[in-house]
Amino acid sequence: MSELVSVLAAAAGGVLPALAWLWFWLREDSKHPEPRRLIALAFIAGMISVAVAVPLEKAVQPLFTSTTLLFTAWSVIEELLKFLFAYATVLRLADDDEPIDPVIYMVTTALGFAAAENTLFLLSPIAGTTAMQILITGNLRFVGATLLHVISSAAIGVCLGVTFYKKKSVRTSAALIGVILASVLHASFNFFILQAPEETLLRTFSFVWVGVIVLLAVLEYVKRIHPRIIK
Repeated sequence: MSELVSVLAAAAGGVLPALAWLWFWLREDSKHPEPRRLIALAFIAGMISVAVAVPLEKAVQPLFTSTTLLFTAWSVIEELLKFLFAYATVLRLADDDEPIDPVIYMVTTALGFAAAENTLFLLSPIAGTTAMQILITGNLRFVGATLLHVISSAAIGVCLGVTFYKKKSVRTSAALIGVILASVLHASFNFFILQAPEETLLRTFSFVWVGVIVLLAVLEYVKRIHPRIIK
């Protein structure tokens, strides 16, 4: 493949699956959908955040001799950046006006991050390997890493959602708890990936699907949160 074709193929392999997942998750907010321009903004913000995450992760790498600690640090960096970019672009706007909205925006930002990260990840395999290896690599990223970003960042959105009608100090604490929870989920998955033998790798990815089921159930709860009416 030529270099241009390799880049385009990597971009397609990274972005198109993320867009497919975005379509799926946006259906959870089909009754009161968010403006498409803000969904696009959140997605692009997630992609741009990768450009900040990569140099930061390289900068902290010499500080850790343990792979587990390094992956934990990377998880914290990625989850914090996804939240900060989402907050800077969409979470502060008036359109974020119901409990499910911060979840949708965090998921969208996470998918933008995953799209850019997966594109970078696929660039190397596509440049010099077989079509079957490309397919396998792409599927693993599609099923595992992409949904990991969704689940972990959705945890931040859920924390914001369940405290949506609370005072600002409570929501600030919820955001902090959400970032910590997201980082723990992300780091735990990375730890299991490091420890899992190659023959059980798909089994490890199956736990991500369990997380998706739990998230869908939690979203149904968040949708039912309404402001308390004092009579």
